Amino acid sequence: MMKNKLSSLKLASALLSIFLLASCSSNTAPAANSSETTESAELAVDSSAAANTDGSELVTYDEEDYYSDWENEDPNYIELNGASASFKGSGAAMVDNQIRIALPGVYVVSGKLDDGQIMIDVENKGTVKLVLNGAEINNSNDAAIYVKQADKTILTLQDGTQNMVSDGKSYANTGEDDPSAAIFSKDALTINGTGSLTVNGHYNDGIVGKDALIITGGNITIHSADDGLVGRDMLAVKEGTVTIEAAGDGIKSTNDTETSKGFIVLEGGSFDIKAGSDGVQAETSLFVTGGQYTITTGGGSVNGSVNGSVKAEDNRQNARGGWEDNASEASDETETQSAKGLKASSDITISGGNFKIDSSDDALHSNNSMTLAAGKFSITAGDDGIHADSSITVIDGAITIDKSYEGIESKLVTISGGEIHVVSSDDGINIGGGNDGSSVNGRSGQNTLSSSGDSTLHINGGYVAVDAAGDGLDSNGSIYMKGGTVIVNGPTVNNNGALDYNGVFEISGGLLIAAGSAGMAEAPSEQSTQHSILMQYSSTQQAGSLISLQDSNGETIATFAPKKEYQTVVISSSELNKDTEYTLYSGGSSTGSEADGLYTDGEYQEGANSVSMTISNAVTYLNESGVTSGRASNPGGGRMNRMDGGGQG
Repeated sequence: MMKNKLSSLKLASALLSIFLLASCSSNTAPAANSSETTESAELAVDSSAAANTDGSELVTYDEEDYYSDWENEDPNYIELNGASASFKGSGAAMVDNQIRIALPGVYVVSGKLDDGQIMIDVENKGTVKLVLNGAEINNSNDAAIYVKQADKTILTLQDGTQNMVSDGKSYANTGEDDPSAAIFSKDALTINGTGSLTVNGHYNDGIVGKDALIITGGNITIHSADDGLVGRDMLAVKEGTVTIEAAGDGIKSTNDTETSKGFIVLEGGSFDIKAGSDGVQAETSLFVTGGQYTITTGGGSVNGSVNGSVKAEDNRQNARGGWEDNASEASDETETQSAKGLKASSDITISGGNFKIDSSDDALHSNNSMTLAAGKFSITAGDDGIHADSSITVIDGAITIDKSYEGIESKLVTISGGEIHVVSSDDGINIGGGNDGSSVNGRSGQNTLSSSGDSTLHINGGYVAVDAAGDGLDSNGSIYMKGGTVIVNGPTVNNNGALDYNGVFEISGGLLIAAGSAGMAEAPSEQSTQHSILMQYSSTQQAGSLISLQDSNGETIATFAPKKEYQTVVISSSELNKDTEYTLYSGGSSTGSEADGLYTDGEYQEGANSVSMTISNAVTYLNESGVTSGRASNPGGGRMNRMDGGGQG
């Protein structure tokens, strides 16, 4: 069989990527055997390398993966005529209702086969190029196209043609090694071209590659009783338009026995996926570097989650919309319990792409780590917007989570750049770690995430706006902020707070504004090097009522209008200096430009109420009468660091 090995240059490049991007992931997986290969593509670095690259160097595309100029390759022709076929050339013959291709070469197929199969069974080395040139292939009890044996098969969709393959609702042979999809290949399979292909997988899956599956072009539509597009060892898409309606997973890889395989690399293309289970599910790692993605899972966020997942049968009913549900009994029922948008058992790395995800479960989910280096995300989720068991690193990108239970959740979250907007029915950003499934518990701090000393939120840059019904920023460990802008429109109930942490919240840079209720209100820690104020009102203030912090010269530090009613406000800025006088105004108006409640430019017209102060400590506590003292019985700040005087402190 053909064995393509990555060059030493590619390996060096991968190792250099590890060195340069090591900060993007805090977890590594066991090393894999770099000598293992796949057809047409090979992973020659261990899985820790995979976690720290964009994935593109893990796939080798041969020239023939793109090449579709078959007319100059001495093609053989197969004309389908209902129950029979005519042949021009050699290498293929029809036995009963089966067209058997036994030699390498180019085979151009046109016409209609009422009930039969094209089977590729090539013992000698070489590539089979199967060109669908206006072909319809139906099989009532088996795969329509079956690659039993071949070095490599390239399925070309001829420009300007419409092609269709369909299988039956039941198969005659259902052994473990028998086909289970309308197009089924035991060896390496590439799909290319610019024509169209419709795949009706009535029995189980749409297209399955038991080795490496590559797509470099084509307009592909898949309807499947279970999974849509499956690559066991590796699935890679370079270009193409893919539409999937699947009762199971939309796109998936399945090799769970070799850590160097079972990955997915999506470098481009356009995807429209409606799945009863996961939209894209990688058995190991998932890499996305580009492409357009519209993904709906489990019928969407309106169905919500049940213990972090949607019931299997509900998923399937929501996905198929009239499509038959005839998945084979061999399907793994545990997989149908998950209805996540993008999911990986190991790591997710996204460095480009445009995503619109509506999921009944988590929108983005990793059982290990996740790195978001670029991309545009529009998310509505029935559970978490973005979840990783171990770590989430946001380097850049535009992330909008319009609906979620918890917006961003992991044991370790590091935000260094990008623009993030989060709306959550519980915590906006939750730091805990471990498995998810938090929405079933219904309240922050009571989920299945474990609390430990290394549970940390790092904010080093970027822009974060949180609108949370629960805690705004919630860490079961500590919070460290060195830069960026963070705006929190927090809870209106007193059993949650705009800021909530168990360890310390040390702030040394950036702008922080957090408004919310008073019962659990916290400020950053006293050992912070940047100064903060916490204002607590004696009664609840109306949503939209302005707050403006001014220095003694009337220069604005921050003007903010909370989206919801509030009783406390925290402001921390590098412009706050010790032994300097400031005034906090309430009410009034501003002529500036507003985004997420924060005003920039323009003039602030003073409100009727004001409180003056002189900054003397890391945190200055205020009520409507002036400066108060904070109880600091908890050395780190935390939940014990309440206010004396005024309100419910």
